[in-house]
Amino acid sequence: MLSQICRSGFQPFNQRLLPWAQSTALSRSHPVQPSTIRNVRSWSNIPFITVPLSRAHGKSFAHRSELKHAKRIVVKLGSAVVTRGDECGLALGRLASIVEQVSVLQNQGREMMLVTSGAVAFGKQRLRHEILLSQSVRQALHSGQNQLKEMAIPVLEARACAAAGQSGLMALYEAMFTQYSICAAQILVTNLDFHDEQKRRNLNGTLHELLRMNIVPIVNTNDAVVPPAEPNSDLQGVISVKDNDSLAARLAVEMKTDLLIVLSDVEGLFDSPPGSDDAKLIDTFYPGDQQSVTFGTKSRVGMGGMEAKVKAALWALQGGTSVVIANGTHPKVSGHVITDIVEGKKVGTFFSEVKPAGPTVEQQGEMARSGGRTLATLEPEQRSEIIHHLADLLTDHRDEILSANKKDLEEAEGRLAPPLLKRLSLSTSKLNSLAIGLRQIAASSQDSVGRVLRRIRVAKNLELEQVTVPIGVLLVIFESRPDCLPQVAALAIASGNGLLLKGGKEAAHSNRILHVLTQEALSIHGVKEAVQLVNTREEVEDLCRLDKMIDLIIPRGSSQLVRDIQKAAKGIPVMGHSEGICHMYVDSEASVDKTSRLVRDSKCEYPAACNALETLLIHRDLLRTPLFDQIIDMLRVEQVKIHAGPKFASYLTFSPSEVKSLRTEYGDLELCIEVVDSVQEAIDHIHKYGSSHTDVIVTENEKTAEFFLQHVDSACVFWNASTRFSDGYRFGLGAEVGISTSRIHARGPVGLEGLLTTKWLLRGQDHVVSDFSEHGTLKYLHENLPVPQRNTN
Repeated sequence: MLSQICRSGFQPFNQRLLPWAQSTALSRSHPVQPSTIRNVRSWSNIPFITVPLSRAHGKSFAHRSELKHAKRIVVKLGSAVVTRGDECGLALGRLASIVEQVSVLQNQGREMMLVTSGAVAFGKQRLRHEILLSQSVRQALHSGQNQLKEMAIPVLEARACAAAGQSGLMALYEAMFTQYSICAAQILVTNLDFHDEQKRRNLNGTLHELLRMNIVPIVNTNDAVVPPAEPNSDLQGVISVKDNDSLAARLAVEMKTDLLIVLSDVEGLFDSPPGSDDAKLIDTFYPGDQQSVTFGTKSRVGMGGMEAKVKAALWALQGGTSVVIANGTHPKVSGHVITDIVEGKKVGTFFSEVKPAGPTVEQQGEMARSGGRTLATLEPEQRSEIIHHLADLLTDHRDEILSANKKDLEEAEGRLAPPLLKRLSLSTSKLNSLAIGLRQIAASSQDSVGRVLRRIRVAKNLELEQVTVPIGVLLVIFESRPDCLPQVAALAIASGNGLLLKGGKEAAHSNRILHVLTQEALSIHGVKEAVQLVNTREEVEDLCRLDKMIDLIIPRGSSQLVRDIQKAAKGIPVMGHSEGICHMYVDSEASVDKTSRLVRDSKCEYPAACNALETLLIHRDLLRTPLFDQIIDMLRVEQVKIHAGPKFASYLTFSPSEVKSLRTEYGDLELCIEVVDSVQEAIDHIHKYGSSHTDVIVTENEKTAEFFLQHVDSACVFWNASTRFSDGYRFGLGAEVGISTSRIHARGPVGLEGLLTTKWLLRGQDHVVSDFSEHGTLKYLHENLPVPQRNTN
C-alpha cells in the first residue's frame, strides 16, 4: 500500500489550524451538544454550521431526515463525475464545487473521506500532449513545418495513464482543499490491502490517524499496478475491490462510516434503464427490490455500471452504512448535491433497510391520480352524495374529532403562538359551520364537471364544445388549521380532482381522524383513494418537486410558508397569497356610526385570519374629530396595539410606537394607522404597501366609492363592508381552498370554479383540413350555438 500525506507550507499542522478549525478538531473527542449549535462561519453560498454529530455505528439510518446526524462520510466520485465529456482531462469546475462542499461538511465537525477516479483521464491528457509534442517535433525535422499531417494518437494503456496522472490529480486536490485551510492525504490501495490482515490493519490505522488530525483522506485504487478484475471473485460475505464502487463500499464498512454518497452521471436508480419511456426514479431502494429493476449498460467511462453500484450499496448497507446514489454532473444541482443529501433532501436514490408501513408519497400521488379520474367519471349526484355523507360524519363523530383536537392543543401548548393555537382549535360551532359549508358545496356541484361553456359550429356537421374538467391532482399544504382538511376535500370531490394533503404535525391527531372520515365518505362509491394524507417524513420542499404527479399546489398557512413553497415549486403552479395586508380607507365623508363597527369587526373579530385588517388609512380632515376619537377609544377597549405611520406620527406630540414597516401582516391585535390627504393617495398607498388581498373604503359618497372600487387593483375591493367578508363561505361558495392574489386562472376566494379547467371536444364526420383549402369543398362557418342552461337551484 502506497500512502502519501500531502502537506503545504513548513509550519506544523496543529499551528496551521485556524481557531475555528481547532474547535472543530476538538469536537471529535468531545461531541457537540445541541445547546452549542450556532452559526460559525460562512465563506461560500453553502451554509456552514456546527451540528450535533454522534451516534453508535452498527445500524444504517432508516430515513433521509436522519442523514443530517451522519458524522463519518465517504464520498465516491465516479469517472463520469471527475472527467470531461471527451474523457481526456478533468472537469475542473465540477471538482472545485465538490471540494467546496466536502470542505463545508469537514468544517462542520464531520469526518470526510473521498474515493476518487480520474487518474487515468488526467494521465491520458498528459500523455497525449507529450505524444503530440514529440510527433510534431519529429515531423518538423523530417518534413518541414508546412507539411505536418494529421497525427494519429496511439491507444494508450490504462496503467501507464494512471501512473502519469496520479501525482497531478493529487496536486490538484491539494491546491483546491488548501483554499479552505484543509489538508488532504493520498492513499492508493489494491485488493490485497483488504485481504491481507496486516495490510488491512495498517490501512485502518492510517485512515483513523488522518481523520483524528482533521485531514481528508483521498483514496483510489492503484490503477498503475492493479490486475484486471476477475469475474465472480467476491469472497464469502466480503466484496472484492474491482472498481471504485466496491472500493468505496469496502472502505465505508471497514471505517464504520455513517453515510456513503456515490456520485455518478445519472439521477439515481431507475426501475428500468434511464432514458427509456417508462423509466421512473426510485426514491428509496430496499434490499430484495433488485428483481423489479432492469439494469442498463455501464457509464461512458469507468469500470462499473449501475448494477455494480447497487451491489456495492447493498453490501455497505448490510454492513451498517447508509447509501445514497445521486447525479454529480448535472450543472443545476452539482453545486449543492452533497450538502443537500446530508441535509436529508430528496436527492437521488436512498438505500434503506426499513420499509415504511404505508405507501410512499409517490405511490400516494399515483393513487390520487387514479382515484381522481374515477371520481370525475361519477355522476354529479354521486359526488354530491359523498359530500353530504362527509357532512353527516362530521356531526355524528363530533366527540371523537374534538377529543383528537384536544390532544393536539395539549401538545402544542407553550410551543405555538396564541394566534396559531386559535387556528388549531376546533369547536362544536366550527364543526357545525363546516357541515353547513359542505352541504352548500354539494348543492353547487351538480353541474360543475362537464359543464358546456361554449359551442361553435365550425362547419357543417363539425361542432366544437368547450367543457369544464378537473385540474388533476392537487397538493394542499396547510398549517395549524385542521378544519381546512374537510373543506378542501369536499371541494376536490365536487370538482373531480385527486388530492394530496400535507398538514402540520401540530394538528396530526385532528387531521388523522378527519382523513379517516373523508375516506369513509368516499368509500360509498368506491373512490376511497382519491384523497390521500401524506404522513411520511416528506419535507415540503421535496413534495414541491413532484412535478410529474402534482398539477397544482395550494398553500394554506403563514406568509413564510407560502413564500417557501413558491420558491421551492419546480414546474408546478402555486395558487395562493404570500401575505394578507388588508387596508381600510376612512374617507372624509364616512359615517360616524358605521366606521367604528367596520374597524372593530375587520380587526378584532379574528385577528389571526388572512383577511383581518392590518392598516387603517384615515383622511387628514378626520383627525381630532369625534369620529377619530371614537375609533381610537374602541381600539383601546379592544386592547389593540397601535403603530403610527410616518405621517400620522408627525401630527402627534406623544405618538404610539412608530411602525417599522408599512408592509406588515401582524396576525394579532396590532394595527398600523396612517394619514392620507385624498382617496387617490389612499389608492397609491395600497398599491405600494398592500398585498392585493382585500381593501375597503368607508364613505357615504357613492362617486368616491366607485372610484375606489374601480381603481384599487386587489382580489377583493369592498365599500362599507368588513374585510372579513373575503371568504368562500361568506361569498356563498360553500368553502374555499384559499385566497389567490395572482392574476392567472383564479383570484380572490377560490372555491369550486377555481379547481376546474377546460378541454375542447370536436365532433365531426370524416373532416380533414384540406377540404377547407382555397380549392376545397367546405367553408368555415364559426357559428356560436346556444349553450345548455346551467342549473342554478
